[in-house]
Amino acid sequence: MGGTEHLTVRREGATLVLTLNRPEARNALSLPMLVGLYDGWLEADADDSVRSIVFTGAGGSFCSGMDLKALAGNGMAGEEYRDRLKADPDLHWKAMLRHHRPRKPVIAAVEGYCVAGGTEMLQGTDIRVAGESATFGLFEVKRGLFPIGGSTVRLQRQIPRTHALEMLLTGRPYGAREAAAIGLVGHVVPDGTALAKALEIAEQINSCGPLAVEAVKASVYETAEMTESEGLAAELARGWPVFDTADAKEGARAFAEKRPPVYKRA
Repeated sequence: MGGTEHLTVRREGATLVLTLNRPEARNALSLPMLVGLYDGWLEADADDSVRSIVFTGAGGSFCSGMDLKALAGNGMAGEEYRDRLKADPDLHWKAMLRHHRPRKPVIAAVEGYCVAGGTEMLQGTDIRVAGESATFGLFEVKRGLFPIGGSTVRLQRQIPRTHALEMLLTGRPYGAREAAAIGLVGHVVPDGTALAKALEIAEQINSCGPLAVEAVKASVYETAEMTESEGLAAELARGWPVFDTADAKEGARAFAEKRPPVYKRA
């Protein structure tokens, strides 16, 4: 199991838990964090026993975005990871879910700050849980910067455009309740319980047929920008093969026999 000094990886049953682990900097992005995060996404994809991913942060924060001290020229921790970036110049975008989409469902568990790059990474997740004191926002314009992690493209596709533009153009913070009201997050829970709720959702996913879960997720994203007729055709092409799997037959047998199904990804 991978991980770095700024990214921890652990298993909770069939769930892989990736934790940003730089609490002294509110989990601001670092090279060790990005390398560990990308390796975590790859590990989840490669391991068929992993059925879901929970993405969270240590120390009461999710992620406060880029390390601005490093951006200002004061250096960034983890220089020993530079060779990974040289070998794959796209690695940081893959780590931040801009240029990579894991095939397993990704559930974000957010406490505290989830701003700038944190909110950008959030848009690459599938299901989102926030503690009631969590803070969201894209602060880049206030700092003379551009939210280049994908927000000018993705945000308007995930929440109403008027809310997306307000968030992008004002650079103001959003509380968890407001974030839920505009559709950025799906659950608001008492502070300190976001991870528990995310793991609860992950366990519900884990109990389902893994081939079906992955095919459904793929279909949702694949058809998002298609016309309805194109999308329906693509759905059939992806969905029909699932009915011929051993998992589908096991699901039907388990239902008839009134027992929990035992899926084997076949």
